[in-house]
Amino acid sequence: MAQFHSLWNNYLEIPPVTRAFTTACVLTTVAVHMELVTPYDLYFNPYLIVMQHQWWRLLTTFLFLGTISFNFVFNIAFTHRYCRTLEEASYRGKTADFVMMFIFGGVSTVIIAYFINMIFLGQAFTMMLIYVWSRHNPMVRMSFFGVFNFQAPLLPLVLLGFSFLLGNSVQTDLIGIVVGHSYYFLHDVFPNQPNGFRILKTPQFMRRLLDPAQEDDPNYNPLPEDRPGSQTLKWKVVMMFLGCVIFASLPLTGGFDWGAPPPQQPEPEQRRDEPEDEDQIM
Repeated sequence: MAQFHSLWNNYLEIPPVTRAFTTACVLTTVAVHMELVTPYDLYFNPYLIVMQHQWWRLLTTFLFLGTISFNFVFNIAFTHRYCRTLEEASYRGKTADFVMMFIFGGVSTVIIAYFINMIFLGQAFTMMLIYVWSRHNPMVRMSFFGVFNFQAPLLPLVLLGFSFLLGNSVQTDLIGIVVGHSYYFLHDVFPNQPNGFRILKTPQFMRRLLDPAQEDDPNYNPLPEDRPGSQTLKWKVVMMFLGCVIFASLPLTGGFDWGAPPPQQPEPEQRRDEPEDEDQIM
């Protein structure tokens, strides 16, 4: 009984987003193993999602990491480790931003999967988490089975090469790397450039819902773009530019076309009782 309480306490110590995601992945795989559901009920199918309103496929395609096997244990271990490390370190106290990263990664992966006919996206999502973690920890040194050492930013490429050596398809890993790099660039690189600004902005309702403790903390100092009533000059310029583009695209009616020839005056109609040409005389 004491061991059960110890395991339960360790489980509750896992950050909430990581705990919810990994638990959903394990339960989905167990449900497939017990034949409560089949992979055909879980895979990503745009036709079934739109035409038959099977919206759950947008989530279950990320939760099924394969049947219970060594590959599943490998994937769930990597998912738990790097997702938890991100939530406890880089996103500590910023649960809303972490959920926003999940939303961006999920939507981006679904869009790519639509064009290349991917059906299960869990492995690509795990690779995205690994890539973001590796970029947030550039000085961490790692070892690949004790064979060689490398820096953390090379971890996604090492895993990609390992999959290639095993004869597995690298398409899924490449998609995860592309999505992870897109998020890292938009969230961490571009806003810190001289003329950069924050593109991926977490909505305020998500912050109020998921990060209530930050607003109650007297030492909490929000970012300039998160302060109420703050509108930077960059966004004003962007809105003015969009307004000019929309105005220029509107069709204009009336007015004078300065490049067109002058209009021709209509010729007066001839009277019906007068002959129209010489052949009608006599």
